[in-house]
Amino acid sequence: MAALKEGIPRHTQITRWVEQQIREHNYKPDEKLPSENELATKFDVSRVTIRRALQSLESNGLIYRCQGLGSFVSNTRTPHNLVRLTDFNEDMVRAGMTASSEVRNFTTVEASEALAQALDVEPGQLVVQIDRLRLGNGEPIAFDSTWMPVFYGQLIKKEALEKQTIYRILEESYDIQIIRGTYHITADVAVEGLCRELHAPPGSPLLRIDRSTYTIGDKPVYFQKRYYRSDRVMYEMTLERNRSERGDTDEMPLKEFCPIFKK
Repeated sequence: MAALKEGIPRHTQITRWVEQQIREHNYKPDEKLPSENELATKFDVSRVTIRRALQSLESNGLIYRCQGLGSFVSNTRTPHNLVRLTDFNEDMVRAGMTASSEVRNFTTVEASEALAQALDVEPGQLVVQIDRLRLGNGEPIAFDSTWMPVFYGQLIKKEALEKQTIYRILEESYDIQIIRGTYHITADVAVEGLCRELHAPPGSPLLRIDRSTYTIGDKPVYFQKRYYRSDRVMYEMTLERNRSERGDTDEMPLKEFCPIFKK
């Protein structure tokens, strides 16, 4: 029987355990997972707890379930569906890569006019700034700068960010739910600091994503600028043509918005 820790929801710990097994290739794409009964026995929990963990894994795209057959590992090389808000570690797991981060800067700064507007604080008010190099399988993939109101930033510890994401820390340690996010995607070029961090030649093209995330009550949690090496990631969009009863084709719903990482 596998031991679970106190203070962390059981279904969360089981979700993490399965994620780790997939990340370490103990369960391979399209391989069947242990049954609900087997997992319930292994962790000494109810099947309700197991189902909740499996639902979380399914919503994250890590597994798929077949009625009457059980749960199976998704193809981890399949692009992650960013119609649902995800964090860097979830994207890496989905791409079959091991995520890690190196914190370059963790400090407080005075909010500029633009930051104040993004974070709903007064200009000049102190906010937390976190700069991180993001790695996949130990190789630089992205560099991001994140700014948070002190109310949320004070909950984040520098050491925890090497393995955990801000989403996970806030949601699982403090029950602060991230419910909405906006993305602005544009092109940029590598300047000196980014060249050094991303091992990219000066002036090489980068993909920049400005992200704002919000919790309940539409309160801003953070504003972030993330720079991806364009030779390591691209985005793929899938649209569906939607015909109304009149035959109009005005709407084209977004079905998938996927980052594809090149190893």
